[in-house]
Amino acid sequence: MATNTTPYDETTTDIEETLGLVPGYLAELPEDALVNEWPTLKRFLFGESAIDPKTRELVGLAVAAAIGCEYCRHFHRGVAKLHGASEDELAELAFLASYTPRYSAMIQALDYDLDEFYDEAERIATHVQSQQAAGD
Repeated sequence: MATNTTPYDETTTDIEETLGLVPGYLAELPEDALVNEWPTLKRFLFGESAIDPKTRELVGLAVAAAIGCEYCRHFHRGVAKLHGASEDELAELAFLASYTPRYSAMIQALDYDLDEFYDEAERIATHVQSQQAAGD
């Protein structure tokens, strides 16, 4: 991993200009860690990426819900709203966020054969694609 050579005071100034303050949880990081972490954090919170900002925040909210992080949940829900997420979208996300952990727990507890799962997933994908192609 490349090391960022931006001075710490320039990094904290950029954080303050971007966020309005340097949050305590960032200020408590070691200086070299913050200098290296901030550019990536800033890019994915506020910059251009392959995923639009609202979708990025909805993904963040789904992950936060799945891992049970109140800090992340509060942050990503608020920023998703700032990016235009509706109450209907947030309600649907709340339901959808449970799918992966729930089904993962079931499949893991069953000790389901991984090769069989891969095979079935491919067969399902092929079937759904053929149904979509047929217009059903």
